[in-house]
Formats: sequence, structure tokens, C-alpha cells
Amino acid sequence: MQTNKTSVKSGCPIALNRRSFLAATGAFAAATKMGLLDFTSSLFAAESESAKKPRVRAVFVRPNIDKYWMGWPGAAYDIKARQRQYTKILNEAAEKFGINLQVTKEPLHTETIVGALLKDVKENPPDGLIVISMCLHHSGFDSWGKTNNIAKNRGDIPTIVFSPMGTSFTGHLQATRNIPRLYVAATQDLDWLGFGLRMFSTIHKMKNTRICIVAGNKTQDRPLNVIGTTLHYIPNKRFPEEFKKVSESNEVRAMVDFYTRNAKKIVEPKKQDILDAAKNYVVCRRLMAAENCQGFSMDCLGPVSRREIQPPCMAFSRLRDEGGLGTCEADWNAAISTRLTNLLFDRPGFMQDPAPNTVNNTLMGAHCTCATKLDGFDKPPAPFILRTHSESNVGVAMQVLWRKGQKVTIMKFQGPETIILGTGRVLRNIDTPPAGGCRTSLEIEVDDVADARDVKGFHQLFIYGDLELPFKAYCHLAGIKVVHI
Repeated sequence: MQTNKTSVKSGCPIALNRRSFLAATGAFAAATKMGLLDFTSSLFAAESESAKKPRVRAVFVRPNIDKYWMGWPGAAYDIKARQRQYTKILNEAAEKFGINLQVTKEPLHTETIVGALLKDVKENPPDGLIVISMCLHHSGFDSWGKTNNIAKNRGDIPTIVFSPMGTSFTGHLQATRNIPRLYVAATQDLDWLGFGLRMFSTIHKMKNTRICIVAGNKTQDRPLNVIGTTLHYIPNKRFPEEFKKVSESNEVRAMVDFYTRNAKKIVEPKKQDILDAAKNYVVCRRLMAAENCQGFSMDCLGPVSRREIQPPCMAFSRLRDEGGLGTCEADWNAAISTRLTNLLFDRPGFMQDPAPNTVNNTLMGAHCTCATKLDGFDKPPAPFILRTHSESNVGVAMQVLWRKGQKVTIMKFQGPETIILGTGRVLRNIDTPPAGGCRTSLEIEVDDVADARDVKGFHQLFIYGDLELPFKAYCHLAGIKVVHI
């Protein structure tokens, strides 16, 4: 599957700033008309103020010469031109992803210089280190000896060893295979360097993310280990209290008009239902802004069953389409999974309830909220139908129609130290009725699973695209264990 820049297997979509993002998605004009930029800005303002830029160091391992003779990468490999090219790619990515990049131009060509680097990174640890190999054969120069020395002795710093084609054989890559928080990218794709910096940026942003969780009766923070995300809990009563303050403004009416006009069909909801659904979105935005958070989740089933609120399904869909997150049932594992997917791949995930189909040996997944921007935040939306929340048959829920044959990734955190990961393919959408369950409902064929009943987890994300390898790369760099689905 292609992203807006490169294949997700080798690269990553380029991050857009807020105004460019809205313009690219076609949402800018609509948001301006709807007056929603003030709501949307709460997410992005909090994001920009959350922390200083991550500091990443980039170094080059090569002899201090002008030209090679024989051997790889060969005399045709222009050493200085390639270093300039790598540096240009890194600088452009650093600008896009908000990284303070420090490039050391002098090559690491002696053990003394390598030793000085190791001493410096231990005394002043950067947020990331990228070591670019530029040599395989040169008389008297042990390129991979120096690289392996850095890899084994740089401490706990997340580190990428980038080995472009022509700088390593199979044997050279063995010593770095199982070093924690070190990822080796041996590839001909030079633009992968940009994705490498994106991974450093994502590690930093995950550490500085606050997710507002409406559940229980206390206000409290819970920092997560490994990824560093803070779960910020506020009492359940805050949501209905804030809902009472939302007026039927022109902006809210415009949001109603937007969903009414763009839905493929409206089945159960009435205009007042859609109006209340739009107000729910405003409540989510206001609570995130008030609590300085970049995401939202809530214990929605309890308040809905007590008839205290209307289901927030449409509001959560809107948040996800904007590149934010709105997740159900106060499931913080699903929330951090969504946040990670947004940051790494510029697309949303679909949190679903997994139901094995034992007749077809497939997996059915369903939930009443789903983003429409399944292909990416800068891509056209999938068709959607406005329905009620199926369990209560009230409010507004999204039935989003998934593309048949589409490759998908299945992923979810199982605590902050582990993710489950796999892939599959969309077989069909499922209508309710005649089926029971939630409104967005689909059946997928899961790869490399002999019995669908063995699929691990609950509320896993379905995500468009084959993202298994880049997810694994990130997890290795971030110190997260990967378990097959």
C-alpha cells in the first residue's frame, strides 16, 4: 500500500502542520465554515507546548579519505556527495518532525574519536543516536568494529545503525542483532532515514502525551513506564456537566449539516440526535483543552446505560479523523495504541470487539465508532452511514464501510511494555441487522493463525496497510516487546 510519500514498508508519510493537514484533508474549508478551528486547535496547541524538541545526534563511520578503490561501496561511490545527501535527508526530516538534530561532519575514523563520542553521549545523553555506515572495505579500516563498539557501549540511548546498500554483508550485521533499543536499517532506500527520525520523534511524543480519561470519581495522573505516556483521569460527572454548557451554536449546527450531507445514508438518527452528537464533540475538545491533553477516552457504557449522556460515537470518529484519538470504555491500552498509530503512520486505527467466526476460520470485528479517514488523514474518507449506537439504540454511531480485499495490520498494546501484532485482509462488511453487535462490523482473514479462536487480545486496532515491519522497527527502538497476534 502506498502512503503520500513512500511505501510504508520502507518509509513513512510526512507529517503536516495543523493548517496544512486540514487543507490537505479537505477539512479546512469545512472547519472554517463550521468554526471548528478553535476546537481543533486545542489538540495541536497542547501538542506544541508539551515539551521541548528531542535532541538527536547523527554521526558517520568511514575513513577520512576522498575516494575508495576496489571493494564495496567502490570507487564510483562519491563519499562526500553521499554524506551531503544523507545530511540533507536528515535535516529535512528533522524540520518536519520537530527534532533538534546535531550532525557531526567529521567522520568517526579513529578509535580515539569513537571513544570521545561514547564519552560524550554518556555524559550528555541525546534522545536518539543515528550511526551511518559508509564503508565496507578499506585497507586498515575496521568499519564494523567501530560501529559495533558504539552499538554495544552507547548506554540505553535509542540508536539506529543505518547501513545503505554497499556497506554491509550478512556477516557484518550479526553482532548488532539482539542489542536492546538498537535497530539496524540495512537498505537501499535512503529516504528511510526520514522514517528513522520519525521514530525518534514518536518515542519523544509518546513520552510527553497526556490522555484525558473520563472514568471513576477522582482526578489523578498515572504515568506509564517504558512509553512514558500519562493517563490523566477526571470524574465521570465532568462530561454531562460540560454538555449542559454547550449551546446550539452556528458551529454546532454546521457540524450537523456536514455529517447529514456527507453520510451515504441516515437510518435511525433524527436531527436532534445528530445535534447532540455534535455537542459531544465540543465537550471532548473542551475537556482536552482544559486538562492539557492530546487524547480522550471515557467510560462511556456506564453513563449511557444510566441515560446520563448520549453515546459519543460520532464525536470519537471526528477526533480520529483529525489525527487525534477518541477511544471507548476508558481502554487506555487502545488509546495509546491509537496515539502510536497516528504518530507513526498518519492514519487512524479501528478499535473493535473481536468475534471469531469458527465456520470460516476468520475474525469478525465490530464497534460503534470508527474513523472515516482509513487510508490516511490526507486521503478521502471511506463511505459511512449514520446509525444509532446498537446496544442502546439511541444517539448517533458510525457504520463505516471498509474496502474489500484491503490489507490490514492488527495491533494493540498489552500494557506499556508489549504489543500484539499481526496482519490480515478485509473479506466483507457486515450489516446490523440481520447480524447483532456493533455498527461498523467487518470480517477479516488473519494471516498465520491456524484457528481464529487463538487470536490474542481484545479491542485490537485494525489499521489499513501492511505495517508489521515498521511497527517492529519502532518497538525494537523503543524497548517494547512484540508478540504475534
